[in-house]
Amino acid sequence: MTHRVKFAVLFVALLIDVFGIGIMLPVMPGLIRDLNGGDFANAAVIYGGLIALYSGMQFAFGPMVGALSDRFGRRPIILCSMLGLGLDYFLLAIAPNLWIVALARIVGGVMGASISTATAYVADITPAEKRAQSFGLLGVAFGVGFVAGPLFGGILGEYGARVPFYAAAAVSFLAFVFALFFLPESLDREHRRPFRWREANPIGAFFVVARYRTVLSLLLVYVLSQLAERLLEATWVLFTGYRFGWQAHDVGISFAWIGVLFVFTQGVLVRTVIPRVGEWRIVLFGLGVATVCMATLAFVDQGWMAYAVMVPYILGWGMTGPAAQAIVTNAVPPNEQGILQGALSSVSTATGVIAAPIGGSLFGYFISSNAPFQLPGVAFLLGSLMFVLALLLALRPAFHSIAAARLGRSAPAE
Repeated sequence: MTHRVKFAVLFVALLIDVFGIGIMLPVMPGLIRDLNGGDFANAAVIYGGLIALYSGMQFAFGPMVGALSDRFGRRPIILCSMLGLGLDYFLLAIAPNLWIVALARIVGGVMGASISTATAYVADITPAEKRAQSFGLLGVAFGVGFVAGPLFGGILGEYGARVPFYAAAAVSFLAFVFALFFLPESLDREHRRPFRWREANPIGAFFVVARYRTVLSLLLVYVLSQLAERLLEATWVLFTGYRFGWQAHDVGISFAWIGVLFVFTQGVLVRTVIPRVGEWRIVLFGLGVATVCMATLAFVDQGWMAYAVMVPYILGWGMTGPAAQAIVTNAVPPNEQGILQGALSSVSTATGVIAAPIGGSLFGYFISSNAPFQLPGVAFLLGSLMFVLALLLALRPAFHSIAAARLGRSAPAE
């Protein structure tokens, strides 16, 4: 099977999978409010806590999943995670109380490794010089899924808070069946490495990939930028519902708009701009754009303004992920790609553990009567500060790499 065919099959499987994730996004806060008696501010805190719980499970188990994929291959890990996500959504659909919702988030967090393993899959089958473009195309699957998924979730949410979760479960099981029959293995047996418990944890995985200087530099930038991104993710539904009075279908349309921009960025801009401009320059540009947009978003008071701010944010920041992924995957050998993606997943989810309750709590406090002033977008200001710090940390390795490229040599990876 050729590279193109393998990539196409992975693309379709992930598209179906992400569609299932997107379906339940607009209605998750509503389910929590229903189970919590309808208190908006308290539901915001619980919502943030559940996101943190999900992220905590991914943080704890991400490196183990990556190490297992380096040992046994990518295919069985992707299949298990898709099946696990289907179980997660089914539990959410039938949850009679918040304890079952928490259990479902634990299952989803442990099994939600298909994204990071899929990234390792792409690194396996793609030449180093084309990885940024391939990661961009992989991002198209997420973008399309988040266009259609939240839109359908918002529509289905009008028929009941539980309906989208049943639909998400069905879609995830469909993704599992498709991948079971059509997705081949990407990691050859000669490139596999033994499973080691000392590497199958966040700390051990970090030390494995931190041996590479390029990876270490970007990990620090990644931590700060992911904190900012997670603050936005954790409070978007809450902020738009409170500030603009958006219902589930309105939130679904906003996610669809973000998805459209994301698809254009990943499918067009990444493939045309990064090869011409360079990966490190795109990282700096994306961090700068994200800083300005996050600060602006904190003060918008009309829905159309939020839509407008999302345009430069997604177009600029959206290119940074594929560029950074290309940089770090090119610095790591094939038999450590799973460990690398597991470590990145742990870093990302650790920021979710931190940012989600902070975002939810800040939002809940700054809309309450106890706050010195009303500022529901305060979490976005904090996110803007995180992006500024990430930009400052990225300057030195970026300038070093750019200068080395001008001299006709590559910046050292180790």
